[in-house]
Amino acid sequence: MSQLLTSRQAEELHKSMVAYLLSIGMAETAAALRQEARLTDAEGFDDATAKKYETLLEKKWTSVVRLQKKIMDLEAKNHALQQELDNATPLSSNRKIDPQTWLPRSPPKQTLAGHKQPVTSVAFHPVFSDLASASEDGTIRIWDYELGECLRTLKGHTRAVLDLDFGGPRGGTLLASCSSDLTIRLWDPSDEYKNIRTLPGHDHSVSSIRFIPSGAAGAPSSGNLLVSASRDQTLRIWDVTTGYCLKTFRGHTEWVRAVTPSLDGRWLLSAGNDRVPRLWDTNTGEVKITFEGHEQFLEAVAFAPPSSYRYLSDLAGYKKPPPPQSHGEFLATAGRDRVIKIWDNRGTCHKTLVGHDNWIKAILFHPGGRYLLSVSEDKAIRCWDLSQEGKCVKVISDVHEHFITDIRWAPDMNTQVNGSANETNGSSIPGQQDDKGGGAATTRIRCVIATASVDLNVRVFAG
Repeated sequence: MSQLLTSRQAEELHKSMVAYLLSIGMAETAAALRQEARLTDAEGFDDATAKKYETLLEKKWTSVVRLQKKIMDLEAKNHALQQELDNATPLSSNRKIDPQTWLPRSPPKQTLAGHKQPVTSVAFHPVFSDLASASEDGTIRIWDYELGECLRTLKGHTRAVLDLDFGGPRGGTLLASCSSDLTIRLWDPSDEYKNIRTLPGHDHSVSSIRFIPSGAAGAPSSGNLLVSASRDQTLRIWDVTTGYCLKTFRGHTEWVRAVTPSLDGRWLLSAGNDRVPRLWDTNTGEVKITFEGHEQFLEAVAFAPPSSYRYLSDLAGYKKPPPPQSHGEFLATAGRDRVIKIWDNRGTCHKTLVGHDNWIKAILFHPGGRYLLSVSEDKAIRCWDLSQEGKCVKVISDVHEHFITDIRWAPDMNTQVNGSANETNGSSIPGQQDDKGGGAATTRIRCVIATASVDLNVRVFAG
């Protein structure tokens, strides 16, 4: 001990030991130690000094345990950060967050628990910090994803709720839900999410719903039309202000599992169990093109935003990208064959992304345009870099404890004073020009992603 401690430190230790022994009633042992350590009243170790040192040894001991735990926590955190750094792309490894290149990272900011059966879908309110989640328990939960609190539970569907989307007329955001009970329900967030309308008409489970953007100047992502896809092999177009079904699209030969509109609302992309995605003209209901190549049921479709065109044009070998005012130029599809295919709107597959180990359940394009994100029943999020010919540059493993069923990106915030902040969930058009000469609408990417899972939880990742 004399080799490790200075004489002063050794004296402090001896005093602490003697004081501790006295405090627990071991007077004879304390007296023996005092004698051997030469701690006498003459040396200044009286009763007052003993009282002073009485709890010092215990405090030192417990502080060492706390420090050891803190060291272990810091070492684990350092290991996780080092792994993140090793897997990061050059731009995303900067300490300052760049929304154009931000990608989710573990751990999640929030884990939202409360559903009693698997969570099937999530959707962000276009303006507020509301996040809706749908479940096979027949309910919809509304969360404040910043606080991690459940605000309310919506009951109305009588069977599993399969999909959700925010959108609706300008200045009148609605939440739409669809279910295995064959109905679509509309909920009003401005009136405590009251169920304001129920839309019957499909003959089987309604698998997917999306609000259709109108493409109108100043509010490109608002609109009063809704598209639904069903196991009855049809797509239906609904007017949410009246509740009427305006059109029924027929062409699929099996269950239609997914549908999404282009950002201007002109095109619809759908896919399902017949393994053949279809691009529809929203106005006429005619199929423009079919996409042949998948070998299994399809569960996910997505249109590429104009911000992706420069990367996808290089990938496709185009001499120059399509104009940013055009929409529906490129798209992606994925499903149970565990691959993602990237197509142009002429039906040519330009890239097949391979990496997931199980069924792919959802895909989305990064608002900045450079990345494509996907989730799968292998419990992982994969991030594909379109500027590197679709290379997988990041894998977040074990995001959930069970299969991941959905992923959504929070819609961009429209910061233009005279612009509309009401946007379709997960869709915005950065740099959209105002026909009245107001210049480009300024939009800010919200670095927030939510995932849903069979483990009954919703997880939120934020920058």
